[in-house]
Amino acid sequence: MRILIAEDDPLLADGLTRSLKMSDYAVNCVNDGVAADLALSAESYDLVILDLGLPRMDGFEVLRRLRRRASNIPVLVLTARESLDERVKGLDLGADDYMTKPFELLELEARVRALIRRGQTGGTALLTHGNLKLDTVGRRLSLNDQTLELSARELGVLEVFMMRSGKVVSKEQLAEKIYSWDEDVGANAIEVCIHRLRKKIECSGVTIRTIRGLGYLLEKSVT
Repeated sequence: MRILIAEDDPLLADGLTRSLKMSDYAVNCVNDGVAADLALSAESYDLVILDLGLPRMDGFEVLRRLRRRASNIPVLVLTARESLDERVKGLDLGADDYMTKPFELLELEARVRALIRRGQTGGTALLTHGNLKLDTVGRRLSLNDQTLELSARELGVLEVFMMRSGKVVSKEQLAEKIYSWDEDVGANAIEVCIHRLRKKIECSGVTIRTIRGLGYLLEKSVT
């Protein structure tokens, strides 16, 4: 899952980025409102962590423009502004949650998980496809209640497939979801990940079919 952090405090931005990457999220970071608006206009994200006091364009305007484009990306406002009027304004403009600084990192991470889960699955933490079950909170995949060991990258790819069950997913869409801007994505990285994932789930009754020229489709195996 891919997160955009819009925060002009470099220490806070770096800490959030490191923490969320350790939780297997792909994270991009910008330090002003104009850059945030451009990123949200051009790319796909599963969550935005948005500071209100951004230079060049404040967070309220970034949020206003995002919702004006009819985007439903979950937005977690993170700000030092504590007044009730500021909170109400942010929520009225379309923020999904609101945290004031200073904050506890564990609480922020819990809210991030909840917002992404709500945005992608309607609130449920469990995704199922055939005999596969993916716990999106515990980051655990099971087959007939037996845990399957996947790498963080493989788990991220499978999560995208299960959230888009029945739909073709392109290589570009997969790369957007599981890689950050600063990661070097080799030409065959997605293919290698898909190959390894196929081998690990081959006994599950589910397969990943290549749709030539379009991408991949998660579907039940043909018997």
